[in-house]
Amino acid sequence: MHLTSKKTIDDLQLKGKKVLIRVDFNVPIKDGKITSVKRIVSSLPTINKVLEEGGKAIVFSHLGRVKEEADKTKKSLKPVVYELANQLGRNIIYVDQTRGAKLEHAIEKMQDGEILVFENTRFEDLNNKAESKNDPELGKYWASLGDVFINDAFGTAHRAHASNVGIASNIAESAMGYLLEKEVKALSKIVHNPIKPFVAIIGGAKISDKIGVVSSLLEKADKVIIGGGMAYTFNKALGFNIGNSLVEEDKIELAKEYLEKYKDKIILPVDHASATSFEDQERILNPSHPLQIPENTMGLDIDQYSIELFKSELEGAKTVLWNGPMGVTEFSNFKYGTEAVAKEISKLEDAYSVIGGGDSVAAVENLGFEDAFSHISTGGGASIEFLEGKELPGIKAIQDK
Repeated sequence: MHLTSKKTIDDLQLKGKKVLIRVDFNVPIKDGKITSVKRIVSSLPTINKVLEEGGKAIVFSHLGRVKEEADKTKKSLKPVVYELANQLGRNIIYVDQTRGAKLEHAIEKMQDGEILVFENTRFEDLNNKAESKNDPELGKYWASLGDVFINDAFGTAHRAHASNVGIASNIAESAMGYLLEKEVKALSKIVHNPIKPFVAIIGGAKISDKIGVVSSLLEKADKVIIGGGMAYTFNKALGFNIGNSLVEEDKIELAKEYLEKYKDKIILPVDHASATSFEDQERILNPSHPLQIPENTMGLDIDQYSIELFKSELEGAKTVLWNGPMGVTEFSNFKYGTEAVAKEISKLEDAYSVIGGGDSVAAVENLGFEDAFSHISTGGGASIEFLEGKELPGIKAIQDK
């Protein structure tokens, strides 16, 4: 997927145009309050460019999954519209519908330099999953509301939905927004020509979620550090006792194959912190090899020897990719490994460092280390598929220059 071939926002004439902008406002909301505005802030450069150039900005996004009528109350974009108005410092026309005369009339009345936000695109999923299954009529309808389309939602670029692929396939002109362009540029450096030494750190619960990216990185990287729940499947493949730790029995043979083929590249934890259960979260330490996690306990984090090992493997790295936590970070006693890894990467000098995955990003944000990383990705599944080398439909659908 070559970035240079795709149109970007800077290739468009925006003045006087009705500009459809697909953003990613899938923000965390608790008790009606937004708990992280990162995704809203990330969309501002693209929205501001359209407004400053005198375009009419028609902004839309999904928010969570909408499976039943009751979800409409909880998943409305209304709180997001208030926050966006606050961030932009201007009024926003809000239409609480996804289609129909009210929306069409509001768009027709727009003046140049005004912004309108319409309701959660996933409300259309109550109509035979029209959004998520890229219903041709819906994509055509949304495309008819504008003159040009800008996709700035990297988080859904790996999905062919009506609000990205559907619109792009039915409109005269389409382009990438600044956020999407930034993501593609940052991740392309990892996929195409990473500066060596290249160290990848992969965490999270399961190998099955990340088989493609692990395989791809084992080919490209000089070292692949594996932590989180998936490490226990590798540890079991080596014959260690892992107690009640998370394990994917059907992936043990695959782990053995990886360990045999890439024995000089794979770095596994050498000690663990465990607990007897999720209810009883006392941090029990299980020191170095041969690894023995007692039968009645489960590994929930890495500990100091693993951190020292990972630190030594990171020394001198010029490219670092990190995706996925080292432990169960929602428990304060088991955030230690993930936070330690964040600290180590933040100390690297002259390294190109990219981080993705919700829990890893949260750890970095909680520690206030955002500025220490070259790029923090806004897309979970999209970053994983991009790093696997897959073509993302949301980007493929955008016009070539």
